[in-house]
Order: sequence, then C-alpha cells, then structure tokens
Amino acid sequence: MGRSIATGPAAARLAFVQTASPPPDPSGRLPVPAGPAKDPGTITMATPIVRIDEPVDLPDGVIDVLVVGGGPAGCAAALAALRERPGASVVIADAAAFPRDKTCGDGIAPHGLDVLRDLGVTDAVAGYQPVDRLRLRTPGGAEVATPSARASYVVPREVFDARLVAAARAHGAHLIRRRVRTLELTDRPRADGRGREPVVVVNGALTARVVVGADGANSVVRRGLGLAANPPEAMAIAVRAYAPLPAGDGPAEQFIHMTDEGWPAYAWSFPIGDGRANIGYGMLRSQLGGGADGTSARTVLHRTLARLLPRSPADPATLRAHHLPLSTYRPRQPSGPVLLVGDAASLINPLTGEGIYYALLSGSLAGRAAVGASQPTAAGRLYRRSLDAELGRHLRHTTLLAGLVGRSRTMMDGAVRAARTRTELYDTLVEIGLGRGTIPASSLTRLAVRRTMSGRR
Repeated sequence: MGRSIATGPAAARLAFVQTASPPPDPSGRLPVPAGPAKDPGTITMATPIVRIDEPVDLPDGVIDVLVVGGGPAGCAAALAALRERPGASVVIADAAAFPRDKTCGDGIAPHGLDVLRDLGVTDAVAGYQPVDRLRLRTPGGAEVATPSARASYVVPREVFDARLVAAARAHGAHLIRRRVRTLELTDRPRADGRGREPVVVVNGALTARVVVGADGANSVVRRGLGLAANPPEAMAIAVRAYAPLPAGDGPAEQFIHMTDEGWPAYAWSFPIGDGRANIGYGMLRSQLGGGADGTSARTVLHRTLARLLPRSPADPATLRAHHLPLSTYRPRQPSGPVLLVGDAASLINPLTGEGIYYALLSGSLAGRAAVGASQPTAAGRLYRRSLDAELGRHLRHTTLLAGLVGRSRTMMDGAVRAARTRTELYDTLVEIGLGRGTIPASSLTRLAVRRTMSGRR
C-alpha cells in the first residue's frame, strides 16, 4: 500500500491541495492569555497558549523536525525529538488556534499516560478524577462491570491537547498556525558547504529534514505520499456530544453499549467529572446508510445515539461527527524522511475505537527516529521497525479479533459473559482494547482456525 520516496538531485514532487474548511475558532470555554507556559510540571486548565498566525520565532535555516498537527501524536513527536536531542529545531504546524475542541471520546487510557511520563509530562490529566470501572453491554444482553487494574481518565481534548502543546513549547518546540497544503522532496546545499542534503519543502516556504504527519484521519501528508484512504469497511464514523450525567448512578464508570444495528457498532458514555459525560455512537462506514424513512445518515447516527442512551440527552451544539481509520488497513510507512503517526497512520483500535494511546506511542517513536536516524532519509525505516517492534503483534491480534467479531456478535456475547467470573479474561480484554495486549497463546490457535473456517463458508 505504501511506497518509498526517492531521493537525489532531481526533486520528487509530492503536490496536492487540501480542501478542508477553514480552521475553527476556539470554543471560548478556556482562557487564552498571551505567553507560553514555562514549566511543563505546572500545566493547568488555564495554561496560556499563544495564538500565532505567522512564524515570528522560527529557527534559522533548515528545520530538523517539522510536525504537521498539534494533537497528541504531534506533540509526542515533538517532545520525543527534543528529549532525544535537546538542541534540535522542532516546529509544530497546526491550522487551529489552541485551545480548540477536537471530536473524540476523550478517554485517556493509563498506557498513554505512561508514554507522556517518559516524555517528561506528568500533569496532563491533573484535576480530573480517575475512572477505574468499565461497563460493557453486548447486543445479546451480556454485561460486565469490574474495576480495572489501572484507572483511565476522561479529559476533553480542548484541555488535553492544549496542555500537550504547552508542554512541547516549554521543552523548546516552536508553534505556528499554518495549514499545510504542499510537500516537495528536493535537496539543497549543506550549511557547511559539503555537498547537498535532501530536504522536504512545505508550502514552498518551510524547509525540514524530516516531516512527521500527525494531521489526523484526513491526513494531507498521507495523501501527499500517494497513500490511499481507508476503504469503507476499515473506516468507522462516529458522532460525539456532551450531555448531563444522570445523577445517582453509583460510582463513576465508562459505559460501552454494543448494538446489533449496523454491527459491529456501539454507543459510549464517559463521565468527565464536572457533571457532564462525553457520549457518542460509532459504526463502520460500510454499514452506515440513510434511514428507511428517507432520513440522512447523520440523522440515523443522532437517532441511534438518543435511543441507546435515553437518559443522557445530547447537547445539540456539541454534536459532531468524525472518521476513525481503523488499524485493519494500515499504510506501509515509507523508508524516507516523511513519517506518519496516529490517525494519519490508521492507528485506531478496531475493537474499541481507542486511538490516543496509539497516537502518543507512535508519535514518541517517530520523534526519536526523526533525530536518531543516521540520516534523515533513513528515519522512515527506523520508525517502521520500532513501531512494528512495539505494536506489530498487538495489531495483528486485534485485526484477527475484529474480523471474527464482525462476522458474529455471539463471540463477543460469550467473551463478556465469561469475563464476569474470570478476572484474568476481563483484564486481557481491557489490555487488548485499550493498550497493546495480545491474545493468550492457548486461545490464538483456536481463533485462527475459527477465522479460517468462517472464511470458507
């Protein structure tokens, strides 16, 4: 699915035009004072984020690492590059002004916090209460609600991403507000006069040794590499909203309600801790169509969400849809100076829709490869190998499970029923869905045979 970028004196043109809408205005719920945060250890909800329309403090000459996208994947890449090489010039380019809303389930698994801790960010979820219960309900009525071994958090992306941007800037990254439209791989004379070096020119103006594409499901960088978008059967679409949290429901828990309609599909409700919940409903793009009464696909999503979570009426102003490129269809990372991370690399768990952990981990690995490779053109190969070492086996196992679950919901019914009395099975399901867990060896052969047999029917 992927191809390497050729290097050499002749420029290899990777030109394209982004047709996305203009960057949204910030929601206004958070203050936006002037001035960057100085100490990543004291990041708060009111962390100042500068609005930058034009670069005023960019490093001279060629940028070592240009990160396209200021979400978790992009910030992790910037932080990792600066941790690996503190003197590197790192620039984050994003079309939005921070803080800004981002359509997402807002769930932060503990595995992602482990990555951030390794990058020197310890307060990304400060002020939010841990949620250590996850309730699963299957279409067949099976249900399990057990405390998890490690708690998750629910932090609106408007807050979470702003904190990560502030941390990256505090560690030395430069932030510019810029919509990336074109990339061109060429070369230029070295600063020391010793020959020429390959570089990536962005928008005809910014020149970088390595570019990290962290620009989401509709990645401009991915399209520039000639890599196709996910097909409908490997692309989910979800609608998200915020809603009042019903009172008197016992301890806080994340709730996932699976449904037969458009299987595999589910609704979720994740408590934020401020009296609201992040709610949503998602399904495969290939399963989504208009209603029998002629209603639009959007209306179908909204109606299904309201039906599955009747006690949590959505705030209409917060209803937004987004795409989730699932990891069952991942592009091969090219062996050049342009790296893809997070959603841009189709790193979304096909069983749960979890993507923030993948984003942080892949961003961290890409940032290290961007400055740690023997030469910029080797960064892609180094990153590809490190990503496979960290997630390869896990991703193969989630692809296997997603294929089986997609063919028959009874498998999920049976697993959830068994998890009610088998704590180790519950923990395994959580690790596979939220982290990088794998199928136990005792079950792997049986599942592989089941997939083979179902494929022959």
